Amino acid sequence: MTTNGKFGGYGGQFVPETLMQELQEIETVYLKLREDPEFQRELHDLLDNYANRPSLLYHAQHLTEKLGGAQIYLKREDLNHTGAHKINNVLGQALVAKRMGKQKLIAETGAGQHGVATATVAALLGLECEIYMGKEDIERQRLNVFRMELLGSQVHEVTSGSMVLKDAVNAAMQAWVTDVDRTFYVLGSAVGPHPFPMMVRDFQSVISTESRRQIVQATGKLPDAVVACVGGGSNAIGSFAAFLDDESVRLIGCEAAGKGVHTKQQAATITNGTDGIFHGMKSKFLQSPAGQIDQVYSISAGLDYPGIGPEHAALATAGRAQYVPITDDEAVQAFELIARTEGIIAAIESAHAIAYVEKLAPTMRPDQTIICTLSGRGDKDVAAIAKYKGVQIDE
Repeated sequence: MTTNGKFGGYGGQFVPETLMQELQEIETVYLKLREDPEFQRELHDLLDNYANRPSLLYHAQHLTEKLGGAQIYLKREDLNHTGAHKINNVLGQALVAKRMGKQKLIAETGAGQHGVATATVAALLGLECEIYMGKEDIERQRLNVFRMELLGSQVHEVTSGSMVLKDAVNAAMQAWVTDVDRTFYVLGSAVGPHPFPMMVRDFQSVISTESRRQIVQATGKLPDAVVACVGGGSNAIGSFAAFLDDESVRLIGCEAAGKGVHTKQQAATITNGTDGIFHGMKSKFLQSPAGQIDQVYSISAGLDYPGIGPEHAALATAGRAQYVPITDDEAVQAFELIARTEGIIAAIESAHAIAYVEKLAPTMRPDQTIICTLSGRGDKDVAAIAKYKGVQIDE
């Protein structure tokens, strides 16, 4: 599906001239390393022995019985070291950076999980690390900010724009331009200029490569549906990748509808977005009729991004994947449901996917199966959920 950095009509490289040579060098190095047995051995050794892969594919029996219909399996990326799928991609990109001779990693983060993963791997590999994070997200995710600092990284508070993830991406890109010779920008989602969406997809595809093998071992057949939350889309494209050629498998991304898709307080990019260019790529974005990027909102700091990765835009346009909006209220209800039925406190991002599983499973037969990816654990969101419910607790 990728041709010269394009996914159908989306993707590409829309960056300042100063970054073009660097992007071309990253692409050249990465394409060579992708076929290098020694690089793949080093990456998979770290994935297995440091990040704790393979992650479990868990049959959620209580949730299945409560909802009725299809058998529900949970892909437990929340059990990875650092608590989210983000570690898969960061390990890969950081090893590319080392092979290029870079001394420093920089990254953006929304919910903080990508920042924690980057800070962790920088410490492991002996690299400097700086993280850019919106002021609004710092307020919502102070625990993760402290974790990044404990790991030796410097966290920059971003106060421009709406002070969330898109503004952190802007700040990280600006910082990269000023120090490109010694710095590698570890993009956290399947967004940005080529080759980042391709690299992130490749490194996160370990999720679906494992779950495809695991579900066949457990049930003797492929799943009928794969469900994952979508912000920029790294978790979802990793969950979909190994099933893209299996037309019998429905692929469903769950995007943040916030206060509702008919309000201004939402981040439902596929539902309400239009084609545009931002953050170095052509994709779908929430924007004004004049083409200005809209401010976005979600209870989830990891999903309030105004765009979506170009491969998702192409999959939606081609009809290969379906994208559905989930509101804050639905996500919070699902957050509590999975905690009480399965004893799992999942990230509020992942709760968006659980909320759709609640709708989907009862419409399916008991001999059918759904895989739902839990992209991260919910420790970081407990205080936010308490505040949402009007409960006062000490963070």
